[in-house]
Amino acid sequence: MLTALVDYDSGNLHSAQKAFERMAREADAGEVIVTSDPDVVAKADRIVLPGDGAFPACKAHLFDHTGLFEAIEEQVTHNARPFMGICIGMQMMATTGHEYKDTAGFDWVAGDVVHIDPKDKALKVPHMGWNDLVIDNPHPVLDGIHTGEHAYFVHSYHVRVKNPAHRLAHVDYAGDITAIIGRDNMIGCQFHPEKSQAAGLRILANFLNWKP
Repeated sequence: MLTALVDYDSGNLHSAQKAFERMAREADAGEVIVTSDPDVVAKADRIVLPGDGAFPACKAHLFDHTGLFEAIEEQVTHNARPFMGICIGMQMMATTGHEYKDTAGFDWVAGDVVHIDPKDKALKVPHMGWNDLVIDNPHPVLDGIHTGEHAYFVHSYHVRVKNPAHRLAHVDYAGDITAIIGRDNMIGCQFHPEKSQAAGLRILANFLNWKP
């Protein structure tokens, strides 16, 4: 089994790589490779798309790598390989991002990426630090994860899904912020599971064993 952690020059992958490698060893889930090679992605059994920064810049970085998105899309939408988006990687699963300018996403999960607007104006944006997950819909990747478990966030935008069934979890920040989305063979985490201690590592292990 091969998990491809896609490197498209959009953030430091070191902590994500270490966390996935650790959980792949513990779950006996094969090899984890950091790659920007479409040919490697085309052979992968699972694909992870991380990302830090602004939505338009991350999208541009991804498409700067010739053939990389096409390989991801072929594997995920045609070959039904399990996919996880992390942070901006999750946001790009949506229809449109509205950060700085309207930017088309992958349109895998219908919805818009909108600015966080807490009802309590004393709360700061970006939303940074630990927050408690509220599970909205059960999912195999959330096996053993319960409402009240902590996850680590750093973001100013979040996905507003069109279909409530596609929102798997949220957090309360003087209003709902989408934390996890998913459908079919795809799942996305707005928080950083690799920095979210036991709950995050459990999610990574579940993903590595997931057979949608």
